[in-house]
Amino acid sequence: MTARRSNGGFTSRPRDEDAWIKTPDPGIGASSASDLYTARLTVDITPALRGRIKIAAFQRGETVADMLRALLAREFPDSDGGKS
Repeated sequence: MTARRSNGGFTSRPRDEDAWIKTPDPGIGASSASDLYTARLTVDITPALRGRIKIAAFQRGETVADMLRALLAREFPDSDGGKS
């Protein structure tokens, strides 16, 4: 059998959580779209709601992620710093 090499960086944990969150993901030949969406958001929903969301995305011919990004962008537009 061959010995496995240990990759120490794979399981290492960050010392400072804030710096780790703000650190950009390493470039793996990523496209411009994936460069824009590097933050993850986890939301607990019921299985029934998840199903309705997936069906709606399929019927619209788009991914769930793209559909939810558009929905969140509409609901929470960029603020103009209080200037109107």
